[in-house]
Amino acid sequence: MADQQARLSWRDGSIPVSDQFDDPYFSIHDGLAETEHVFLGGNDLATRFARAAETGADFHIAELGFGTGLNLLAAWRAWETAQEGCAAPSVLHFTSFEAFPMAVEDMARALEAFSEVAPWAERFLAVWEGAGACDLGNLRVNVITGDARVSLLDWTGKADAWFLDGFSPAKNPELWQEDLLDEVARHTATGGSAATYTAAGFVRRGLEAAGFEVSRTPGFGRKRHMTKAQLR
Repeated sequence: MADQQARLSWRDGSIPVSDQFDDPYFSIHDGLAETEHVFLGGNDLATRFARAAETGADFHIAELGFGTGLNLLAAWRAWETAQEGCAAPSVLHFTSFEAFPMAVEDMARALEAFSEVAPWAERFLAVWEGAGACDLGNLRVNVITGDARVSLLDWTGKADAWFLDGFSPAKNPELWQEDLLDEVARHTATGGSAATYTAAGFVRRGLEAAGFEVSRTPGFGRKRHMTKAQLR
């Protein structure tokens, strides 16, 4: 996969579909609800964010596939909710690996569908330049462009939670290969977790081989199952 901008088509005028992978960026039923079910719920972030607020600890999320930024905004909203009333709010770090970054204007158009996160989208898009690092005080974002199979090798960070959100394994197998999942494990903090919407057998086996304890749980919408993983 080359480092270049995403090419899009629009379904029903509001749902972005990747021309590179022929796959929508989010659920046609409710992308925000899917994000909250799969990535926030799958990583038990409500509980963990509350614990971070109590202790004043920072938290680090890493992600394969930045897309529209919807996952980021949902996590940021949940983080700020958990931090309400804290005298010295701590920082949510969010690192995403994206081969085909979306143009800012396309991102803004896609996010218009989610009024619930509009205040966070406005704050983010006001300073976002499409890739790289961005400091919003209690949120520090870094979107690393290029092939994650290369860029993740060079990353020196470790995440407390992973959002595995590449396009469908059938259409984007590169982001689900065992060697990349090994790197995900290597870049996961002790006690860290991962979650993904897919329950494909080879993905679950790859996570298990990488050192995660894997469970299959109810999915969102029409997806019967999803995958949760805890680093052993």
